[in-house]
Amino acid sequence: MADNKKMVEAITSRDEDFAKWYTDIVKKAELVDYSGVKGCMVIRPYGYAIWENIQADLDRRFKETGHENVYMPMFIPESLLQKEKDHVEGFAPECAWVTIGGSEKLNERLCVRPTSETLFCEHYQKIINTYRDLPKLYNQWCSVVRWEKTTRPFLRTSEFLWQEGHTMHATAEEAKEETLRMLHVYESFYKEILAIPAVIGRKTEKEKFAGAEETYTIEPMMHNGVALQGGTSHYFGDGFAKSFGITFTGKDNKQHYPHQTSWGVSTRMIGAIIMVHSDDDGLVLPPRISPVQVVIIPVAQHKEGVLDKAYELKAELTKRFRTKLDDSDHAPGWKFAEYEMKGVPVRVEIGPKDIEKGQCVVVRRDTREKYFVPLEGLSNYIAELLDTIHNDMYERARKNTEEKTFTATNFDEFVDTAKNHPGFIKAMWCGDSACEDKLKDATGGVKSRCIPFVEEHISDVCVCCGKPAKHQVYWGKQY
Repeated sequence: MADNKKMVEAITSRDEDFAKWYTDIVKKAELVDYSGVKGCMVIRPYGYAIWENIQADLDRRFKETGHENVYMPMFIPESLLQKEKDHVEGFAPECAWVTIGGSEKLNERLCVRPTSETLFCEHYQKIINTYRDLPKLYNQWCSVVRWEKTTRPFLRTSEFLWQEGHTMHATAEEAKEETLRMLHVYESFYKEILAIPAVIGRKTEKEKFAGAEETYTIEPMMHNGVALQGGTSHYFGDGFAKSFGITFTGKDNKQHYPHQTSWGVSTRMIGAIIMVHSDDDGLVLPPRISPVQVVIIPVAQHKEGVLDKAYELKAELTKRFRTKLDDSDHAPGWKFAEYEMKGVPVRVEIGPKDIEKGQCVVVRRDTREKYFVPLEGLSNYIAELLDTIHNDMYERARKNTEEKTFTATNFDEFVDTAKNHPGFIKAMWCGDSACEDKLKDATGGVKSRCIPFVEEHISDVCVCCGKPAKHQVYWGKQY
């Protein structure tokens, strides 16, 4: 028990210091380590296994919607990046540049990709000729580099892993449909796999992606009342196509510009999992992406028959679940704390008395509830329990979002809410970006998160300036 207590004390309480609590978890749960390169992280095996499970499920969803995986170079010639003015201006402060190759100075600087729109456009210009070549539904799994000033593991790092979809379509209608379709793929994934609810909607003109005509976002709420941009989907129109000279011959035998989209999510999702679900004892992982779904802990394993029964259980459970048996010489209390720290959804304890009674002890990580379960039918019991855990985690996260969503009808109420009630603020807006700036300055960083698809009529006037309102907006601080 002393070892157990010591491990728990190693994590700062999230109510005491949320940022320190977060850092403690990513380190103590062995998700990442810091590297010798400022702002870059070493993703350790346990953290990478979470990403692999995320990647596998998303990749399946992308392929079911007709997308194919490709891979583009990691370097972008400066002249290529310069072809789309708004795009290059938006990324200029974050670009990392290569100026020397070997011992020779390069004739042209190479940008280490912050995103790959320009690379895809260069390729599409070569392979799109007629309407028969459309749509092009491509996705890329890779890393990108954005030279961040302030970094935090998973949430904001100079290099991070992600996927970026890039598609071309014959008409604006098809491209807009694709933009929203992929946003809803993300929304479903967050709910069905990560047990995370989110607000979704359109970004304001000020907050949209550089070079996009429309940007849509998924915005989950963290435990501390700060939002996270969890994924975005962009409609570019034909702006990139015109800049890169991408045309196709239509069915009318005339030349047309295709319409483009891009969409992406990243390892930032792991940060969301931590900040939505975890507690002061470590990770709490959604069962469907947990590297280990069930851990078996033999109790008094030195006694005859205990390890044999534990291995028998492992053979049975491995058929359906990602299962681990810890038969190391650590004390059971140490093992309990270890797998609580790592967020394993279900712990199965088996000892001599359990074997006599034909049962085992099953413990949920999320609630710590303990059950005595017959060994016969254990696999079916755990399958139902994992679904219950997922649903309960989602419901707690939904309740947290609901409790941290407030309404403001005037400027003073907005500022007071931002100061005293961290979370989303629902308020009306006139559409002027100057009001966004004023609200941000007055509240120390509250920004527009999105215009929801279904808008509420909270009042007739803008919460900032009092002029006639055009939209209801979700506002909040963000990571």
